[in-house]
Amino acid sequence: MQATPLLDAIEWPSDLRARPGAELPEIARELRTFLIDSVSRTGGHLAANLGTVELAIALHYAFDTPDDRIVWDVGHQAYAHKILTGRREAMATLRQHGGLAGFPKRAESEYDAFGAGHSSTSISAAAGMALAARHAGLDRRHVAVIGDGAMTAGMAFEALNHIGELDCNLLVILNDNDMSISPNVGAMNQYFTRLLSGRLYSSMREGSKRMLEFVPPMKAFAQRAEEHMKGMLVPGTLFEELGFRYFGPVDGHDVSGLAGILKNLRGGHGPQLLHVVTRKGQGYAPAEEDPCRYHGVSKFEPENGLAPSGPKAPTYTDVFSQWLCDQAAADERLLGITPAMREGSGLVAFSEQYPQRYFDVGIAEQHAVTLAAGMACEGQHPVVAIYSTFLQRAMDQVIHDVALQDLPVLFAIDRAGIVGADGPTHAGTFDIALLRSVPNLLLMAPADEAECRRMLATGFAWNGPAAVRYPRGSGPGTDPGDRLDPLPVGEAEIRREAGAAGAGERIAILSFGALLDTALEAGEALDATVVNMRFVKPLDTACLARLAAEHDRLVTLEDHARAGGAGSAVLEWLSAEGLDIPCQTLGIPDRFTEHGPRETILAECGLDTAGVLAAIRHAAGQENCAAPGGRLGFAG
Repeated sequence: MQATPLLDAIEWPSDLRARPGAELPEIARELRTFLIDSVSRTGGHLAANLGTVELAIALHYAFDTPDDRIVWDVGHQAYAHKILTGRREAMATLRQHGGLAGFPKRAESEYDAFGAGHSSTSISAAAGMALAARHAGLDRRHVAVIGDGAMTAGMAFEALNHIGELDCNLLVILNDNDMSISPNVGAMNQYFTRLLSGRLYSSMREGSKRMLEFVPPMKAFAQRAEEHMKGMLVPGTLFEELGFRYFGPVDGHDVSGLAGILKNLRGGHGPQLLHVVTRKGQGYAPAEEDPCRYHGVSKFEPENGLAPSGPKAPTYTDVFSQWLCDQAAADERLLGITPAMREGSGLVAFSEQYPQRYFDVGIAEQHAVTLAAGMACEGQHPVVAIYSTFLQRAMDQVIHDVALQDLPVLFAIDRAGIVGADGPTHAGTFDIALLRSVPNLLLMAPADEAECRRMLATGFAWNGPAAVRYPRGSGPGTDPGDRLDPLPVGEAEIRREAGAAGAGERIAILSFGALLDTALEAGEALDATVVNMRFVKPLDTACLARLAAEHDRLVTLEDHARAGGAGSAVLEWLSAEGLDIPCQTLGIPDRFTEHGPRETILAECGLDTAGVLAAIRHAAGQENCAAPGGRLGFAG
């Protein structure tokens, strides 16, 4: 890596603020060099972070952090912020087990004013902090940095609508990285923004307002004149109408100019909005040319960029992608919807083959679901491809707009269960608990790739709301095939039968979803029956009744929160039927899981083979004792 002498001298923002402003461009160059090298060693989000290098420097240079609060939206654009706030050396542990989180995290640093993983929360959070500061009598500044598509979400506009008329010191920075720098971002516009943000203009504006209070017609004329003048030069009418003083757009990669504007705005009062135009991947040619590919990366060689992708096992996302195209060819009613996750959810091929049937609604999960409901009302059959963690944001729409009206909408729920390096903000560990209580809804969890494809076909054929939850990454390697025929609804599958009853306890392990191989390994060790339950709702109650009659103990296993999960559904059914059989539920404990390799987190939760065996043996009181043939034995 190239030498970074200026950056090496900066550990905290106070060190940055002590440097002369003339050094800021070189600091930005060094920080970008360090960032590329660091992410190449650990993997992580690259393109968006390269676009915010100058913005992070200018913010910490102009504002008195951490006393002034900076709230980052869509937290994967805050790596430069982490590097400048005492965590440069720790970047070597980014997204690794026990290391730095990939997103802002309050427990990690006092400079992380608000945790972020989902989008569009920054304006509301920063406004809450600003109002709290006002209530406490503190003269503190608050900044919300929103961008990377987050402004498409309704929550952002709800916050803007509320805040515009409030008396609070809040600066919203719109990091616009979805377009190249337009002609508006030139010398004239930079000059105009510096003028509007400066003290002379502000004092003249406020003084004129006080004088013209006594001449209402002249005040109205002056206001209209200002609006017309600004409307000719800047696209800020919407924000001005919402009560914000609008500045910009400005070049987000001119660190010196940006720092000067932010210093001016720090002295302002009331709601302000600065429109900053940046470029994803700025300063690294491969990321500039293909920001989508460099959005989230694995380790790579900085000199050469990402290596060409070689052959790899198909992921569950790949299985969904192929099924979607095949099903669309077979049924013209299929329409595909995604809330800004075309690549992540596997809709690239569909969007190219069926562009008129593909809808990316932006980061607007609630709209995505109700849009699907409207389509279903008119005889179409929409498929909503969505991450489990993002579906949480649209549960009201799932219940009220889809399920209550019993509409045929299929939810393809990617990233269910433990997600690895993205950590607790992206963990898909609550979807079963959220969905299984909703009437009319069919809920499935595949154990392998072939089953995933069949379940998607089942959900599409179902005349009502349906959901298939599947994990991130590859499965056990089962050929998904090309079938489009549905599975029998609500029918489980016995994968292993226990041997004849002996001296030990006869156990049945009920596996829901991706942990079936773990269940089979435990079943071999215990000589237990193993069932691939497949359907969370409806449960195969005939199978459950048989298992309860022929076994001494049931054990449920799922890659989901134990509270409210599939195991809870089994317990509820046993209780309703008055069946007095011990049932042990194994799932993710009642805590948020941290970031790290999926296998490591599963082991920490006791959901690897060793953990499952230990839990079952502990419940039986026989941790160190097994009967012949692996069957659990019991002391008298």
